[in-house]
Amino acid sequence: MIRTLAPFAIAAALILPLPALAQQQPQTPRIVVTGEGEAAVSPDMAIVSLSVMREAETARAALDANNEAMGAVIAALKEAGIADRDLQTSGLSIQPRWDYSQGRDGSQEARLVAYQVTNSLTIRVRDLTRLGAVIDGAVTLGVNQGGSISFTNDDPDAVIDRARRAAVADAAARARSLAEAAGVELGDILEITEQADAPPPMPLGNRAMRMEASDASVPVEAGENSYQVRVTMSFAIEQ
Repeated sequence: MIRTLAPFAIAAALILPLPALAQQQPQTPRIVVTGEGEAAVSPDMAIVSLSVMREAETARAALDANNEAMGAVIAALKEAGIADRDLQTSGLSIQPRWDYSQGRDGSQEARLVAYQVTNSLTIRVRDLTRLGAVIDGAVTLGVNQGGSISFTNDDPDAVIDRARRAAVADAAARARSLAEAAGVELGDILEITEQADAPPPMPLGNRAMRMEASDASVPVEAGENSYQVRVTMSFAIEQ
């Protein structure tokens, strides 16, 4: 048995060091740079999160009151032209509310005061000229908790492509500058990697969401969405 295994042991000893030898081979001399590009565009869609909270002595009564209020909000949104695909329930919670008081003996007592039911709805508003009216109408019909609003673009591919081209141009310019400063010639591109960032949501303050119904729509400014792209590029150094 020993004589049979010995040749394999010798072969393994000869093969195992080969990967290590391959790793020790020098890499192609290169310049690695990171370029940044940015492009802005006006948003064409808003994503709004609204919540209805109702409170009652029992969970059943709180849920019934919440269902009635949220049902009225959804019906009004659909009547205003919001499509079914642009309405999505994003959260539902039923929580007891306790009152903690100190007893005569100094101990803390917990008393169940009520049940709170909160139903959250996410809405895509594709006509930004109606955004203020949508929010105002929802508050009038029962929305009474803070939410959030983010402005986005339904199809941002074109503006992201502009940012991407600007990032590549920026990286190439940086590489040429480094090569010139080092006194070497810039060669072919060896590798490109990309990282794109979407614009962050813009929060709508709780005060605005909790306001009383009024004759005027909620004033909303959409501004611009800025899309940033970063690319890392490796250039060979010609020998």
